[in-house]
Amino acid sequence: MEFRYLGNSGLKVSEITYGNWLTHGSQVENDTAKASVLAALEVGITTFDTADVYANTAAETVLGAALHGQRRQSVEIFTKVFGPTGPKGPNDRGLSRKHILESIDGSLSRLQTDYVDLYQAHRYDYETPLEETMQAFADLVRQGKVLYVGVSEWTAEQLRDGAALAKQLGFQLISNQPQYSALWRVIEEQVVPTSKELGISQIVWSPIAQGVLTGKYLPGTSLPEGSRATDDKGGADMIKGFMSDKVLTRVQALKPIADELGLSLAQLAVAWVLQNDNVASAIIGASRPSQVQENVKASGVKIPAELLARIDDALGDVIERDPAKTHLSSPKTRES
Repeated sequence: MEFRYLGNSGLKVSEITYGNWLTHGSQVENDTAKASVLAALEVGITTFDTADVYANTAAETVLGAALHGQRRQSVEIFTKVFGPTGPKGPNDRGLSRKHILESIDGSLSRLQTDYVDLYQAHRYDYETPLEETMQAFADLVRQGKVLYVGVSEWTAEQLRDGAALAKQLGFQLISNQPQYSALWRVIEEQVVPTSKELGISQIVWSPIAQGVLTGKYLPGTSLPEGSRATDDKGGADMIKGFMSDKVLTRVQALKPIADELGLSLAQLAVAWVLQNDNVASAIIGASRPSQVQENVKASGVKIPAELLARIDDALGDVIERDPAKTHLSSPKTRES
C-alpha cells in the first residue's frame, strides 16, 4: 500500500480508502462487513470513510464495531454531516451549527472514538450561511473532536469561499470528496485546478462507476443476480445512468488495455483515478473480503501515457465532462 498527503497538511492516507456507503447496515450482513474491514487492514488500508446518513446511521455503527480493538492512532476515520438522519425533522439535516454540533457527538458515539480524523460537509448547504457552517467546524477542531475538515461535491467557487473563511478562522480545508472515474470526469475542468491552488486533495468515490467499470454488465444481456443494478435499496437508482448499451459496449473495449497491464477491469479503473496527482485516495466498497483483496492491487500501478490515451479513445463520447454536473449535486432551496 502506498500513502499520499491529504491536501496541504501533514496527514497521510492510504491511497485506497475503504468506504461503507450502500453496504454496511444495508446490503451486507454485519459479520461480512467486519470481515471486509479486517481484510482491508490486512492489505494495508488504514483509511476508512463513512457518513451518518449511510443506512440512517447504521453504517457508522457497523464500522465502529468492526474497528473496535484496533490501535486508534494507526487508522484514519472519516465521516460526514449534512444528510437527514433520525426522524428527519426540520433540524435533522444540513450544515447549521445545531445540526453539526449534535451530529458529531452521535457519530463519535457510533464510531466508538473520541475524535474523527476528517469531518466532511457532505454537500454544500444553501439554507445555512457559510460563515455559520465554517465557525461550527472551527469550534470542533478547537475542541479536539475533529482533526481536519473537508467537504464533498463542492464546486470550485464553493471551495474557494470555504477555504477563505477557514483560513480566517484558523484552520484549513484539506479535502473534497467528489464522484470521479474514467466515465465521470466533471471535476477536471474547474474543481481540480482550483483545489491544487488552494491545497485541497480529492478523495474520490465511485472510481469503478458503481461497478460498471468492472465489465460485469454486458450490453444486451440480463443483469447479474445480486448485482448493484438489481438492488432495490438504492443501488439500482445510483447506477442507472451508466447502464445504457452504448456505455457498456465502450467499457468492454477496455479489456485489452487491462490485459496488457495484467489488471482486472476493476483494478484498471481504480488505478486510473490514482494517476491524477490531485487525487489523494480512491474509495472502494466491498460486499465481501475478496473484493478488497483484489481492488487493493491498483495501489502503486503506473499507467503509461499511451495507454491512458487508449482508454480515452475506447470510452470516447460516453465520458461525462460537464463541470456543471457538480453544481447539480447539492439541493438548492434558499439561494436568495
